Amino acid sequence: MRILMGAQNCGFGPAAELVAVSRLLPGHQRVFVGDGVAAIFARRHPDAFDEIHEDPAAIDRLLAGCDQVVSVMDADLVLRAVVAGRRVTMVDSLFGFWQLTRPLPRIRDLCADLPRTSFAAATHHLGGLTPHERVIAAHLLATHCLVQSFPGVAERMAAFTALGDAGPKLHLTGSLVDLEGLRKAPRDAEPDCDLLINIGGFQNFLLDFETNNDYLHLLRRWLPDLLRDWPRFPRVLLCGGPFAGHRERTVTAAGRQVVCRFLPQRELLRKVAATPHYLLTPGLTALHESLALGRMPLALHEQHYAHLFTVRQLDGTLFGRTAGRFADVLPDHPVPEDDFAGTQALMEIAGRIREDDALYARFRRSINGRIEQYVSLTPAQHRGGVGELRTLLDGDPLPEVLARTIPRSHGRHLP
Repeated sequence: MRILMGAQNCGFGPAAELVAVSRLLPGHQRVFVGDGVAAIFARRHPDAFDEIHEDPAAIDRLLAGCDQVVSVMDADLVLRAVVAGRRVTMVDSLFGFWQLTRPLPRIRDLCADLPRTSFAAATHHLGGLTPHERVIAAHLLATHCLVQSFPGVAERMAAFTALGDAGPKLHLTGSLVDLEGLRKAPRDAEPDCDLLINIGGFQNFLLDFETNNDYLHLLRRWLPDLLRDWPRFPRVLLCGGPFAGHRERTVTAAGRQVVCRFLPQRELLRKVAATPHYLLTPGLTALHESLALGRMPLALHEQHYAHLFTVRQLDGTLFGRTAGRFADVLPDHPVPEDDFAGTQALMEIAGRIREDDALYARFRRSINGRIEQYVSLTPAQHRGGVGELRTLLDGDPLPEVLARTIPRSHGRHLP
């Protein structure tokens, strides 16, 4: 079967989840289509796909030649698939995150009346929906929906179930991660760094490497101070999309260094498994990978509103209690309860801290306090922190759930 696959362009999380799904479908012809940060990630993992297409104009042609579509939170790809009359599986790690300004039954009714004459007509029909509501509409239009377990997901699933037969077939799954890559990551390898930092893909609907990048500028100001303040970390590896290719760099201070790079996912997983201390921006994919490897990470300050949502939802856990938060530094700076406006506010906070020496000093003290708390955790506390999150985020194994929606192939179907 020929499967067209794509992911939302918001950091590396959706693309990493797409790669994880694709690697469980080796008997099919897996065709990636997309651009931006999703394409960057796909290009670094060519073994996960049989074809990679980065021309958006090719989508309709590719749809015409496919049997099935898999979309990781890419609402437009779902809509195009529905218009083309293709079965589509929607995969979502943020199912409980999407905010609605209108009742779910009203969105259901809009989907029921969707014109399928063209993508333009379908888009116009849903034009009054917010970006978050478009994701929910994509779920309602999909054939199957795979949703990752997280606090709040059960309540949204119940709301979908209450719609009756008009709703999609929902499937609750556990971690949307590269299971084979995790299995192969050696737990007893000698670490080649003392601290690993993972900031993800960074790019989304607002943030970018060259613009709206105050968080990156703050990070660059902080790295030399990290080396000065923490002699126990002479070798630091910082991984993330902003340091791919020509952006790779090395920061030195006090005889110690931070190497900033973008690693392929499975190489990063090997680093996570081997490195004793791990800091990450609180994206769910990176968190799930860390837990699968038995590593309790420390959350860095929020890049965007979804990170804020994640940490809040995990407030009652050790991970949530130890997480770095911009509210520790600027408690009076309002952060709207909105994806775009909230992300913009977090970006403004990062800019204020970077530019104001007094605020930066407060930030430096705050993050040092969080790191001190983190490195002081006992092995038993680490195991407890991992265990409580594994229990909270538990769901059916991804291979089992995926097999319910896409039949296994016994041979590769080449053109």
